[in-house]
Amino acid sequence: MTSSTELFERARQVLPGGVNSPVRAFRAVGGTPFFVARAAGCRLTDVDGRSYVDYVCAWGPLILGHAHPAVLEAIQVAAGRGWSYGAPCEAEVQLAELVRCRMPSLEMVRFVNSGTEATMSAVRVARAATKRELILKFAGGYHGHADGFLVQAGSGVATLGLPDSPGVPAAVAGLTLTVPFNDVAAVEDVFRRRGPELAAVIVEPYLGNVGFIAPEPEFHPTLRRLCDAHGTLLIFDEVMTGFRVAPGGAQERLGVRPDLTTLGKIVGGGLPVGAYGGRADLMRLVAPAGPVYQAGTLAGNPIAMAAGLATLRETARAGFYETLERRTARLVSGISDAARRHRVPASVGHAGSMWGVFLATGPIRNYAQAQAADVALFGRWHRAALARGVFLAPSAFEAAFVSSAHTDADIAFTLEHLDAALGDARAG
Repeated sequence: MTSSTELFERARQVLPGGVNSPVRAFRAVGGTPFFVARAAGCRLTDVDGRSYVDYVCAWGPLILGHAHPAVLEAIQVAAGRGWSYGAPCEAEVQLAELVRCRMPSLEMVRFVNSGTEATMSAVRVARAATKRELILKFAGGYHGHADGFLVQAGSGVATLGLPDSPGVPAAVAGLTLTVPFNDVAAVEDVFRRRGPELAAVIVEPYLGNVGFIAPEPEFHPTLRRLCDAHGTLLIFDEVMTGFRVAPGGAQERLGVRPDLTTLGKIVGGGLPVGAYGGRADLMRLVAPAGPVYQAGTLAGNPIAMAAGLATLRETARAGFYETLERRTARLVSGISDAARRHRVPASVGHAGSMWGVFLATGPIRNYAQAQAADVALFGRWHRAALARGVFLAPSAFEAAFVSSAHTDADIAFTLEHLDAALGDARAG
């Protein structure tokens, strides 16, 4: 029995399913999850001493890789000054200013402790501002685990095949309308029927919690136009895409300005943090400036703020995003070539350093099409890749990521072993 297997058996006695987040259990791909002993650069090392090239990157935020020296130093210095104040610190102001500089649509920012908190709070602001209750989201979009978002959601909900979550009151679920991603006609129909009731449209600009799905060119401009015409707010959930697909996130890459934006752990260098922000008139509704209550004891944590500052400053270096995009493009092109050689249907895509592959004939435009992917083959491929030292997300319905710690040699290693692993999976 390996040390990871032994730890998993122990974990199952004290943690639901043996994990603290569902997709970590490897249930969708088979096998036993490995337990990490340490991480550095683009590699994870498990408790049995095995090393893996990591394309999960803590589910996206580690754009610099693990234990980057600049971030590590910032954390150590901040921790030396104390790790929780219950009072403001200068780093909160500095990070908010830097976020606004990179994303001008965030005229004001509020830091929170997770992406779920950020999306919950943004929706609360939207409802208060519009005096409406309905929210429109897109099938497969995952906006955290708050009750109102667990309707046709992605991430672990998609991975485990759960249609919705027990425990969510019908009255709450009824306030969330859902249509297919990239379906302009369906969105127009909802606005035609329910426009005066819609407080906000919330969208992952590039779907990432159902696997990587890119928007059609007209999709987001149409959302912006319809929201403007009906007095509805547009919320970009950039928990995954923020500072990842471009220096200013998906809104920069797509050229669409949302009213509100939510950000995740990348804004804290991978530490437990999130943020929401947007138009100043909307954000001034948030307490104590306004009547919309939202608070957090650990919000603006000095260590997380220091890590976020260090991360964003490193990503501002000349050529940073260009290099990441080049390496990611090489990776997805190589995977596509391998799929053709092994006669495996595959739809592969990327935006910046965010990428994904569906083992299905493409193009994949929405969640329903994504569900046609060969999940059994993906499970065999995942296990074969892991055995060869490449760690992909343990789900056919999650995006993947390249960090600046991934070198050209790491990409070459990955392509060689993913190619061989796909051959093993195909034969299996």
